[in-house]
Formats: sequence, structure tokens, C-alpha cells
Amino acid sequence: METQKELTAAQAVVRGLCPRCRTGQVFSGPAYGRKRQLMLETCPHCGLRYEREPGYFYVAMFVSYALIVAELVAACIAAYILFGNTENPWVYTGVALVVGVGLSPVNFRYSRLILLHWLTPGLSYEPELASKSSNPAAKP
Repeated sequence: METQKELTAAQAVVRGLCPRCRTGQVFSGPAYGRKRQLMLETCPHCGLRYEREPGYFYVAMFVSYALIVAELVAACIAAYILFGNTENPWVYTGVALVVGVGLSPVNFRYSRLILLHWLTPGLSYEPELASKSSNPAAKP
């Protein structure tokens, strides 16, 4: 039997995988698409409950804020370079609106994944869970 290469935390975030087993998906749908993007309550592989306590994902708003600020600064600098030194504020407003609205599904998804993988104390990767078969009754 071929052994599976262990994923890093960054690879698991990009793929949207569970922080504990790095096998099960965190979201049921794609970031963009006709199906609504829903976050699962528990990992389908190891049974980890994603929302540790009521209101747990409010902290993801701060992560999302940091992401959107970085994206808007980068987009406005790119607009400055592409369009030259323009005095028209509507160029930057338009760029900021398109980037902000266009990347909001991605920010929603990755702010929660970053919170789960890197900002949750006491939650770490357990490689032995990745090799076991799907067990929803596993420890929460």
C-alpha cells in the first residue's frame, strides 16, 4: 500500500481540509459556483467539531479584515502602476469595489480556515487520524 505524503498546514488551508486530520473537507461547496458555500459542522473524516463554542467564528472577521486590507492595498498599488499617476479617485474606488466584492467568498472561506489552522489554541495536527478510516464518533 502506498503511503500518503503528509500535507503542511499551508497546503491544508489552500485545499480547505480539516486542521486535525488534514483529510476531511471543511466546506461543502466551492467558493464560487451555483451551489451555496456552506461550512460543515463536523469533519466527515475524524468528527472534529469546527465551531468550538458559540460565536467562535466572530474572530474570523478580524482575519478577514486583515486579508481585505492587504488585497485592497495591493490592488490600488497595481492600479497606480497600470493606469499611471491619475488624479481621478473613481479609478481607485472602482478597483477597490471590484476587488472587495469579487474576493469576498474567498475571504470568508480562508479567514475561517486560517483561524482553525493557526489561531486555535489546543488544536493540532494528529497524523494517526489521517490514516484511519472515516469515524464520525471520534473524539471531538
